[in-house]
Amino acid sequence: MSVPPPIAMLAELTHRCPLACPYCSNPVEMTRQDQELSTEAWARVFREAAELGVLQLHLSGGEPASRRDLTELVTAAREAGLYTNLITSGIGLSQRRLADLDAAGLDHIQLSLQGTTPEMADEIGGYKGGFARKMQVAQWIGEIGFPLTLNAVLHRRNLHQLPRALEIAQEMGARRIEVATVQFHGWALRNRDALMPTRTQAAEATRIVTEARTALKGALVIDYVPADYHEDYPKRCMGGWGTSGLNVMPNGKVLPCHAAESIPHLTFDRVQDRNLHDIWYKGDAFNAYRGTDWMAEPCRSCDRKTVDFGGCRCQAMAIVGDAAATDPVCIKSPHQGALQVQADTHAAQDDAPLVYRTAP
Repeated sequence: MSVPPPIAMLAELTHRCPLACPYCSNPVEMTRQDQELSTEAWARVFREAAELGVLQLHLSGGEPASRRDLTELVTAAREAGLYTNLITSGIGLSQRRLADLDAAGLDHIQLSLQGTTPEMADEIGGYKGGFARKMQVAQWIGEIGFPLTLNAVLHRRNLHQLPRALEIAQEMGARRIEVATVQFHGWALRNRDALMPTRTQAAEATRIVTEARTALKGALVIDYVPADYHEDYPKRCMGGWGTSGLNVMPNGKVLPCHAAESIPHLTFDRVQDRNLHDIWYKGDAFNAYRGTDWMAEPCRSCDRKTVDFGGCRCQAMAIVGDAAATDPVCIKSPHQGALQVQADTHAAQDDAPLVYRTAP
């Protein structure tokens, strides 16, 4: 197939984070601080990304504010000509530091929301006082004038707070809210019993989002990631494997998506060893599930194969044990019935404890 250049790159600057969210998409085995790429190495990666065709750079973690050189990294990204988006919990950002990031040319901030009350947010984040701190950071963001997206990760414990999350986004002056029902990778996979939404919750969330999109049209953009396990068709993961975006881990590994390391037979190149251009076009991991030639039935003859590209490879690996299988969310998958039983079983575990993310 003809491979287009990537549009976006997720730079996971660090796996360090003051929060301990049980739905964190970071791998269970995280990168230590002494294994993180240096400021200079990241600056080179940003230049290579821009030369490759990347337009948008998402600075993430962990918590990217855990890096003392965050302002220098934003400066390097802007010098490379990249649009910069900081994905943050807000913890670790002071008013002065935000002003420095503004002066360095940061374009946009995406602020996470663990809950709409201090009790819920602090319980899910595992960080006492996190909600109050987040609200203060949101105020500073508004005063400086950063374009803001609010990211609300929803699950069985907090889906009832969705209407209030939409109100908070408006009160903060956010231009966009991402209503993201938890995706079961990384730490979330360990917490399916505690986090799996019920079918009723999933349907209600879709209803609320549909109505809000009409009511708030022109005032707030609402991106929506529905509850995977309760859908009839899978999401188009990463816009199609190796077609629009790539992830660089704190240790320099380059992945087609944030959960790709869960597929054990894949080998991932590092930016220390190979140019980003070569990794994107020639890397074995990126070519493993690119296009449609790798597909088996029922995907191979399905009229949706260039719509969702068989769904999520990491989800197929996690549930079926075969990364080349049809995403079991799909109604055409022979495993979809078993997945529905699994989902209902996980959603019924009302007393399941949270397994919190641990520090690297």
